Amino acid sequence: MLDASAELIDEVGYESLTTTLIAKRAGVAVGSLYQFFPDKRAVVQALTQRNLDRFMAAVSERLAREDPHHWWDVVDSILDIYLEMHRSVPGFSKVHFGDVVDRQLLDDSRDNNKVIADALTDLVRKYIETPGEKLPLAITVAIEVADALLKLAFHRDPDGDPEIVEETKQLIKGYLAGRLGE
Repeated sequence: MLDASAELIDEVGYESLTTTLIAKRAGVAVGSLYQFFPDKRAVVQALTQRNLDRFMAAVSERLAREDPHHWWDVVDSILDIYLEMHRSVPGFSKVHFGDVVDRQLLDDSRDNNKVIADALTDLVRKYIETPGEKLPLAITVAIEVADALLKLAFHRDPDGDPEIVEETKQLIKGYLAGRLGE
């Protein structure tokens, strides 16, 4: 059902998505869908959580494999994985991490970007030695800035305007250098 909803989001968008469309695409009765999800928001919430889990797993795997020695390398890895998901994961380019649906889709008490920032802060601390007290706020600000700029990049080019993507990386690195040090 999640795969069906992701495909449909790419085709018709979130606003036109219905539980009937999802059930039909998934090849199940709409009543079966309602056994798991009360409405389309709940389906997209589960899809968004799956996307976040995949994103965090991909970042963790890459950092473990590459063993970065500087936060600079971590920034590139995180942004590259996000860009790849945006280009290749069905539905991701439309709902991202849920902000299109609800700014608190992932967690009732924190906005979506805060959920991501907290998860990335915990992950980065495992691989890079950074000033601990500055890291959570720095990552939160970096995510908000990157989110806005990458939306612009994909608005201009379906594959992400390469110049804006590069500017995003440089801006984030410059900001973090000022907060975390070289």
